[in-house]
Amino acid sequence: MIKVLIVDDSAVAREFLVHILGSDPQLEVVGTARDGEEAIEAAMRLKPDVITMDIHMPNRDGFEATLRIMETNPIPIVIVSGSSTVKEAATAFRAVEAGALAVISRPKGIGDPEYERTVRELIQTVKLMAEVKVVRRWPHLKKEQVTQTTAKEIKAALAEVKVVAIGASTGGPLVLQAILSRLPKEFPVPVLIVQHMAAGFVHGFAEWLAGSSALPVHVAVNNEPFLPGHAYLSPDGFHIGAGSGNRIMLSQSEPENGLRPSVSYLFRSVAQIFGKNAVGILLTGMGKDGAKELRLMKDKGAITIVQDMESSVVHGMPGEAISLGAATYVLSPGKIADVLISVTNGKGGVRL
Repeated sequence: MIKVLIVDDSAVAREFLVHILGSDPQLEVVGTARDGEEAIEAAMRLKPDVITMDIHMPNRDGFEATLRIMETNPIPIVIVSGSSTVKEAATAFRAVEAGALAVISRPKGIGDPEYERTVRELIQTVKLMAEVKVVRRWPHLKKEQVTQTTAKEIKAALAEVKVVAIGASTGGPLVLQAILSRLPKEFPVPVLIVQHMAAGFVHGFAEWLAGSSALPVHVAVNNEPFLPGHAYLSPDGFHIGAGSGNRIMLSQSEPENGLRPSVSYLFRSVAQIFGKNAVGILLTGMGKDGAKELRLMKDKGAITIVQDMESSVVHGMPGEAISLGAATYVLSPGKIADVLISVTNGKGGVRL
């Protein structure tokens, strides 16, 4: 049994979540809390396997409660939001900075046409996050450098790079923020990103990322040109890929690895269009999405990078890529940022 603590200031919402999560035979709701203060105390006393956390609450809000729990008694936390507006979603991702693993919408009610899907998604997310036994707060990246020898190899390989493609899942938002925040505004190539997340939050995620990045961060639009020094996120329910003429191609073709957007779709399209003139990066996450296609990118001559185990919340996707021989380099997020910064070497930008 997976023990769940539910935190929400609304009695109706708490009862609703107790009903939903308690309906699954693998989940046991061991307690509820009305605000952040109660959440901190209940987390210590009840020792749940996972916590669902609201954001806007009296006394301590969800951000402060998450921060305190992750500092004193680390437990997997899922932010369950009653709203997916851009402002609310951006606020929810502040809790990711504090250590929360995922952000998801609370189901709206039995009469909602999306009720069954959102209930399944909530239950599945709670179960998956409960499996993450080691939860770390991500510190601000230190200025760390790749070795001189590796830097020279990378600079030579990056001379003709035209695009960077990044895929991430569980634990990815904070790593993406850390990497993008290090890139200079004159970064000379576009960055295409797939981050697995619940529907309704991508615009808020883009706003949150943009708040710490010198690069403009967009939710991609079909057939728009992707521009140097801009980052593009796949929208809800669409694969994102690279098309001819440096244009974004969105697709609602079948999910891959059970996912849409899929990292596999992105990497495969980049391999087909750009071949060796690309960088592929696979970050923390469960499963194997993108691993085989990262190998395809490598086989076509692209630079391929995976996040190291030590810094990953979950090393499923990167680990699968390593096992397939898909990684040119295995690096920490700080060193990944240094590699990308080296793209600007010789083009008026930052030097390693």
